[in-house]
Parts: sequence; C-alpha cells; structure tokens
Amino acid sequence: MMMQLPYIPTDVPFTGEQKAWLAGFLAGLGTRSVIPAGSAAPAQVGAAPSADAEAGGPVGLQILYGTQTGNAEWVADTAKTQAGAHGFDPQVSDMADMDVTTLAAVRRLLVIVSTYGEGDMPDDAEDFWQALAAPDAPRLDGLYYGVLALGDSIYDGFCQSGKNIDARLAELGATRVIDRVDCDVDFQKSADEWLAGALAALTAIETGGARATDDESGTETVEPPAAQVVVDTPDTPPAPEAAAAPAPVRAKGAKSPWGRKNPYPAKIVANTVLSGPTSDKEVRHLVISLGDSGIDYQPGDGISITPVNDPALVEKILTRLGATGDEMISDRKSQYTLRDALTHRFEIATPSKYLVDYIASRTEDPELTHLSATGDHEALDAWLWGRDVLDLLNVDPAVTITPEELIAELRPLAHRVYSISSSPLAHAGTVHITMATVRYRSGDRMRGGVCSTYLADRRTEGDTVPVFIQPNKSFRPPADDVAAIMIGPGTGIAPFRSFLHERQARGAQGENWLFFGDQHRDADFIYADEITGFAADGILNRLDLAFSRDQDHKIYVQDRMREKGADLFAWLQDGAHVYVCGDATRMARDVDDALHQIVAEHGSLDDEAAQDYINRLKKDKRYLRDVY
Repeated sequence: MMMQLPYIPTDVPFTGEQKAWLAGFLAGLGTRSVIPAGSAAPAQVGAAPSADAEAGGPVGLQILYGTQTGNAEWVADTAKTQAGAHGFDPQVSDMADMDVTTLAAVRRLLVIVSTYGEGDMPDDAEDFWQALAAPDAPRLDGLYYGVLALGDSIYDGFCQSGKNIDARLAELGATRVIDRVDCDVDFQKSADEWLAGALAALTAIETGGARATDDESGTETVEPPAAQVVVDTPDTPPAPEAAAAPAPVRAKGAKSPWGRKNPYPAKIVANTVLSGPTSDKEVRHLVISLGDSGIDYQPGDGISITPVNDPALVEKILTRLGATGDEMISDRKSQYTLRDALTHRFEIATPSKYLVDYIASRTEDPELTHLSATGDHEALDAWLWGRDVLDLLNVDPAVTITPEELIAELRPLAHRVYSISSSPLAHAGTVHITMATVRYRSGDRMRGGVCSTYLADRRTEGDTVPVFIQPNKSFRPPADDVAAIMIGPGTGIAPFRSFLHERQARGAQGENWLFFGDQHRDADFIYADEITGFAADGILNRLDLAFSRDQDHKIYVQDRMREKGADLFAWLQDGAHVYVCGDATRMARDVDDALHQIVAEHGSLDDEAAQDYINRLKKDKRYLRDVY
C-alpha cells in the first residue's frame, strides 16, 4: 500500500533552505521500501509505470499556472528551466487550457497561482477552479503535487487562490509532497526555495533513491537521495544615485542579461505632467531609455521599477528610534547600515501586519490590541489607511524599540509595476509610463506613494532608475485582423495607447473601439491629441468618452458601455476581443457587471447563460484584464 508522504508544517522553526532540503529528504523516506533480498520491487498502487523512467529518459512533470499580471507565468517558466536541469520533461500550461479530467493521468504536478483583489481567482483560472471544485471532479489518488501561491498581504484573502487549490487537490486524493508557500509581493526568494524543495521531493518520488547494499537482516533498502537545493536570492540593487555598473557583454541574438535579479540602470529621457493645472490628480508621462541593454518588450507588458524610500521619512524613523543610522544590521548574507535598510531594503510607508501585532503586544494600546486580537481585517485596514511605520512607532512614544526589532517586523521593499504605454515598433529603444502620483494628507503630515513620489519628486531627466520588464503574455493585442474593444479610464489608458501605436505601426486591419474617462475633460483628458488623432486617422473606429464630473449626473465608462450595448454585443458576436485595465476594486467590477448585463440583454440570455457566455470569452482569451 502506498504510504502518505509527510510534508513540512509552516510553523516549524527552520529556515527556507532547511525546509527545502527537508522536503526532499522526507519525500525520499516516503518512497523508501524494504524488499526481501532477490525480490522485485512491487509496483506502486494507483500509479502507472513511467515509460520514460523505464527507458531511462526524462520523466514527465506538469507545471500549471494561473495569473492575472504575468507573475505566476514567469515563475512557471523559471520552474520549467529548473525542472529540465533536474532531469524532468516539464510541460507548462495555463489553467485556462487545462481540462481537469486530464489531471487524473498526471503523476507529478506543480501549481503556481496568483490571487488578485480580495481573494479572487485570476481570470484564466476561474473555469479550472470551478471544474476542480465541482462535486463530480475526478479522483486524483495517483497525483503528487505542490502549490506555490502568490499574493499581496495587504489584502484580505491573501493567497486565497493557492489555498483553495491546495486544499481541493488533497480532498480529491492527491498527495502533497511539499508544504504550500504563500508568497508576498517580494516573492523571488520564497519561490526559489520552494521550487528547489519541490523538485527534490518530486525527484525522490520517481527514483526512490539510490540502492544500498544488503543489511544484516537480509533485506535490501532504498536510501533517499540528498536534496539538491539551489537558492538564488537577488541582492538589493544599488541606490539609483550610484554609478551604473558596466553592461554585461551580450552576444548577438542572445537573451538580455537584465532582469528581475539584475535590474538595468535605465536613464530617464522625459518626465512631464500630463494632467491640467486644475486637475485633482497629477498624472505624469515618463520616457525611459533602454540604451544598449538589449531589453525587449511587447504591448501589454509591464515595467518594474525599484523605488527608494522618502529620505525625510527615514530620518524621522531614525529620530524616533534614537539611532544615528550608522548602526549595522546583519542577515545571513550581508551587513548594511540601518539607514541603508530603511532607505533601500524595507517597506516603511506601508506597515506590515506583523508590525501591527508586534506594536500591539509591546504597547498594549487598547484599540490596536483589539484590532490585532480579533482578526477583523476590514477594521484593521481602515485603521491602517494613511498610516506608515512612524505612525505605528508613535502609538506609544514611551516604548523603546531597537533597530533589530523593527527590521525584523518589516516587509522587504518591493518593486512597483507599471503598465507600459509605448509600442516597441513606434517608440524603439524606449519604454513609456503613464503614472498617477499618489499624494495625500493624513494626520499632520503629507504622505505619498513610494514609487510615484520617488519618480515625480526625486528623479528627473538624466537620472537613472533600476528597471526590468514584467512580461504579461496573457494581455496581448489581438491578431491584426481581429477587432479590439478597450476599456481604460484614467491611467488605465496606458496599455491601450501601446496597443493603438502598435496596431498602427503594423498596419493592422482589425477595428478598434476605446472607452476612456476621468473626472473633467479640460483637465483630465490625457493624450487627448493622440487619441483624437487616432480617431481622425481611422485607427480608432469608435471612441466613447465619460467625464464623470462635467455634468450633474456622474457618467462612467460602464454607463457608456450600456448606452452602446447593442453595438458592443454585435462586436463580440463578430469575434472582437475585450480588454479592461485599471482599478480592480471598483472599476473592473462595475465594468464586468455592465458586460454581463449587455450580454444578457442583447443576447436574450438569462443570468446563467450570460455567465456561460462570459466564461467562454475568458476561456478563449477574448476577455482579458490588467487590473490592480
């Protein structure tokens, strides 16, 4: 009888590298057998023999991803490369392309899935999840798997998609060979460690380890193989003010050496304000040169920028700690000063919930202690809104906290991703960003978005910023002969500016329809000249604008969609693809509701049939969203 493989609980007091090694070791124990001398090893119950294994070739591994912005797909591609190096024959699939019934024939599976919004499945994973969660889902008793979940801990439902899939696979009889890891926005290190452990565990399942000599009892044992742990943790990039390192030599046709682990120090060519002087917003257009980096991108991709924290806030925190900033902080790989840690390495504008719990335990502040103890996420989020690390330290000014104690409760400083608003054909050698600068007052201080104020206030033309491309293969313009419906209010216009320039440069024949809106036409119609020019040139076949505050009754893009519902449905019936970019919390949901209503009304469908229609659009990758 096949024994249940052990896995590592999340609360064991081990480092990530120790967990990864132990995962492989335990997996090896799970396949250890005791066989009478001279006997053949019994076949494992429920597992078909591997033809590849019998032939001595690579063994199959299915890597399945669900993604909203491309992160999970990027990790899946990395997993494919690593798996190939471990002797597997890996196959990577989008959940949108996976039939749940085929999982019954899969023996080894890695699942990499993101969560967006308040615990929502990515669009490409919805159908897969519904089929997996259905009462008639197939049993998966012969499947060995591991799940890596990506998310953002500032949201409720952190990594909920991965938690749901992990639990359901186990319910269906699959065997978990490594504990699920829930990754925050700075996922690289955790993903590397999980992948090393997962591949070691799956290797042990297939091989059962190296055969040992007979022991004194006359039996032959199979020893578990040592897990090979490959952890490649990215170092924090140097401050942008520092001189750029020389570019690595790149052979002609070779892949660019610049990426997530090695950002390129790109020069800012332009940094201008797009919004008008009477606007309530500050929207900027940045042009960033790719120089001789060899970096490539496609319409729909994002660009990641590593920010630097506000030096004024850093100084205030140092003062609150009674520190000079020269104190040395040590981790297992390096040493750095406290000022460097607060400036370049850790989040200080958005407190972690770990810090909330720590401050609550140290100060015994009744309100904070209540919020921490009850687990009321909505109330805690409301309390945290507008507060930074300094605010938490000042909950009780009498409490003394050492630099080491503070650093231990902070999240790593993560890069920020912006949708690219340029076309590589129309804007060769550069990347354009359309960015809203976040500014607000809370308490007695002005606050701001970490990266947006860094770029707006402390980076100017000629300065450099560390960047890398965030591919998003799930958000691409359609084929040249296919129509596109683009819905992008505010800075959500960014990828659609890219699409329109690209389709114009390609001479694409497919029609284009843009829904754009903001508050006031005079102040907030960004790229007005370009957009009206596209319409005049016939690139934009239809343009619908919604400026919510130019009349007494507020009008939004979803209202314009309903007004043109019959035509919009006709476009869908003719094969158009529909794209949405912007705020996930309200706009994307309102647009999705409007789309369902349009399909139901103009398709003469009931709610269930309209939902099926939308689900088919998603499955066929004709309804794509870049929401955040």
